[in-house]
Amino acid sequence: MINNLLMMQPEGQDANPLMSFLPLLLIVVVFYFFMIRPQMKRQKEVRKFRESLAKGDKVVTTGGIYGRIVEVKETTIILEIAKDIHIKVDKNGIIKDMSDAPQQR
Repeated sequence: MINNLLMMQPEGQDANPLMSFLPLLLIVVVFYFFMIRPQMKRQKEVRKFRESLAKGDKVVTTGGIYGRIVEVKETTIILEIAKDIHIKVDKNGIIKDMSDAPQQR
């Protein structure tokens, strides 16, 4: 129905090429603003979070391991998961900052 309204033209005139591409253009614009742009914003926030990791931060890995950062290297971090138990984790494996979370006992 919408397509018929957009394609309506007076008798005897050629179809406007811009009007034939208008629905496709609208779909691309809507797709960009509702899907691509928010995803890029989330990726930027995650990148900024991972770059700001510092010694002493409490974090959670993608595997669900809670720990405290002991050392930060270029692409990895050393995470203390229990007293004197350290593991090496890639920075891309860190998903949350738990320093603001309430302590559970």
